Amino acid sequence: MDNFTSRSTFFLMGFSDIREIQIFHAVLFLLIYLAALLGNLLIIMLTTKDHCLHTPMFFFLKNLSFLDVGLISIPVPKSIINSLTDDNTISFLGCVSQVFFFFLLATTEVALLTVMSYDRYIAICHPLRYDIIMSHGACVRMAASSWLSGSLNAILHTAFTFSTPMCGSPEVHQFFCDVPQLLSLACSFNTGELVVIGLSLVLDFGCFVFIDISYIHIFSTVLRIPSREGRSKAFSTCLPHLIVVTLFLSSGYFAYLRPLPKSPSLWDLLISVFYTVVPPTMNPLIYSLRNKDMKMALRKLKITGYFQSN
Repeated sequence: MDNFTSRSTFFLMGFSDIREIQIFHAVLFLLIYLAALLGNLLIIMLTTKDHCLHTPMFFFLKNLSFLDVGLISIPVPKSIINSLTDDNTISFLGCVSQVFFFFLLATTEVALLTVMSYDRYIAICHPLRYDIIMSHGACVRMAASSWLSGSLNAILHTAFTFSTPMCGSPEVHQFFCDVPQLLSLACSFNTGELVVIGLSLVLDFGCFVFIDISYIHIFSTVLRIPSREGRSKAFSTCLPHLIVVTLFLSSGYFAYLRPLPKSPSLWDLLISVFYTVVPPTMNPLIYSLRNKDMKMALRKLKITGYFQSN
């Protein structure tokens, strides 16, 4: 078997080699990418400019939007270009970069979503202690810890994934360099990376359990709210959060725990879309743009822009 770790090119097989499907995929991904960028960059701009949004919740939302812009920008632009140019190559360094930045941002996002659930738990269940517990210093430390955990996880995954020589045809049956497909190319059993994946999944599961416990406490508190309108508003905000987190983590679990079939299927590609493309696109709608304070900040921005233009 030919060792190709020193070569300069991998081949991302993508969704199809039929030209019409490639064009459709490129157009669809471009529309989704632009929508995700617009939503997340709008949140970053509003939470930066409007002083009323300088609160712990919106501080974490701004971090989440930064993560989502980066997370969707790792696989999607390259996939669009490959489809439009009918060229499915990616350099070895480009593949390494995709693995590193994907784990950096995805791991940080899981940690940040856990912190955000804790923030909502304190705000709803212990409102009188909120300002003390969620001080500015505490928020910065929580966000920094999330980024640090992502950095450490990314270094470990990247180092172990590419530490084992890869053999045979350098075809990655995915639309980006994802670890399960890369491990299938290894010349020998990559024990180190499998251990790291196992530890990551255990930690992700721990975060998911913590998020669930936080929302159970939140829901039990919300159910005691006398106002029916207040209860429905809280549920309409919290339930979509849980759905997106569950979709993000469960699709990742499925992709990384499921043995790869001998013949690649479209199902594997679609599953990866649910943890790379869907969360960055949905998060702005669920976490922020439906928020009353965010809508108010957007109206103020429009009014300010109107008066400045006149």
